[in-house]
Amino acid sequence: MSTPIQMPMANRAPEPLLEFRDVMKIYGAGEGEVRALAGVSFEIRPGEFVAMMGPSGSGKSTTMNMLGCLDTPTRGAYLFRGVDVGALSRKQRARLRRFHLGFVFQGFNLLARTNALENVELPLIYRGTPRAERRERSFQALETVGLSKWWDHTPAELSGGQQQRVAIARAMITEPSVLLADEPTGNLDSARSEEVMELLCRLNRERHLTIAMVTHEPDLAAYASRTIHFRDGLVHSDSNHHAHSPAGRTAAESAPVEAGRDA
Repeated sequence: MSTPIQMPMANRAPEPLLEFRDVMKIYGAGEGEVRALAGVSFEIRPGEFVAMMGPSGSGKSTTMNMLGCLDTPTRGAYLFRGVDVGALSRKQRARLRRFHLGFVFQGFNLLARTNALENVELPLIYRGTPRAERRERSFQALETVGLSKWWDHTPAELSGGQQQRVAIARAMITEPSVLLADEPTGNLDSARSEEVMELLCRLNRERHLTIAMVTHEPDLAAYASRTIHFRDGLVHSDSNHHAHSPAGRTAAESAPVEAGRDA
């Protein structure tokens, strides 16, 4: 009897890191009911760079809050590595945020009276990491974003672009599974925005960091490899595209720069 030939298995796509399954978020009741999300489904796989776009009230910010475990669905399910986040306790969700998620905000959210190094090491302090280890890791994180020479500068002594790069270093210090960026260039001019976006591209490319970013700007969404458009609490479109730099360079051609005061 002949033995059947074992055909090689095709490379399978990695399992979703983040997944929404028919997620609804409802605020209020009766005539005052608002459906911020009206049945949203999508997956984000490890290593993707996804931009989320849409007008005000479209549902993208509510989606970002849920991805960050700051809110839970009214109906449907949000899965992180296959685990239903809505079924976790508040303490478990806080632990998930602390150990698996990195956050970058429009307003930087740096402590004004502490220098760049001290701002970056804050997440490690909350983890109880020994001082020597967290100092070393914080210096490395600042070096990654091109700010090792500015480690002792307070936020007031840094430009907006430099402050956001400190915030990115802080988000990366815990080696998160995913970086959630909410309008990360909203307070920056176009030149500084480009520098921050090229840094995010480099982290995605070189470290295979998964990034989910909310933005209103098509030029910034073009840095991502995929764009999800929201409208009226639903996914209006979900498309893959070749990430590129509006400055005419591909993300692969962008290199880290040790920037000066104007960065």
